[in-house]
Amino acid sequence: MITIADAMPGDEDAIAALCREMDDYYGQPAAETPQQRADQVRAVFFTEPPMARALLAWNGPTLAGLASYSFLWPAVGLSASLYLKELYVAAACRHAGTGTLLMNRLFAVAAEKGCSRVEWTTDAGNTSAQAFYKSLGATTLPAKIFYRTATLPPADANALTGMS
Repeated sequence: MITIADAMPGDEDAIAALCREMDDYYGQPAAETPQQRADQVRAVFFTEPPMARALLAWNGPTLAGLASYSFLWPAVGLSASLYLKELYVAAACRHAGTGTLLMNRLFAVAAEKGCSRVEWTTDAGNTSAQAFYKSLGATTLPAKIFYRTATLPPADANALTGMS
């Protein structure tokens, strides 16, 4: 039976291992050691304030999936929104309702926090994820364009803002 819980200190190794599987799934094998990856997880989720949060799906002692998220502000009417950064279900646990359980708990968290919406993206070629999200009643927003840049070194950031 799958149970959903907030990520807690002590979950780092399991999260790091599942993220290694996720990286392999996306064709981006990790170069870090398992310990380095666990340290990265700890630094993101278990510092004050945390940089992100995660819901974990457990199949007994095995981590079956995760949903990492953050809160964003402002959204509609100066409310907050919940941004789902990553939803990943282990290959061995797919098509068993794990993703739906994670999403339903994520929607509940957003409601508990008074968020006006839940937002996320998916890769254009990930048709299985798109079909899953559509099955939840989600719609795409073709009016939005997603941007990304690497973090700029401080000198370059100053040049962009006109500061010196």
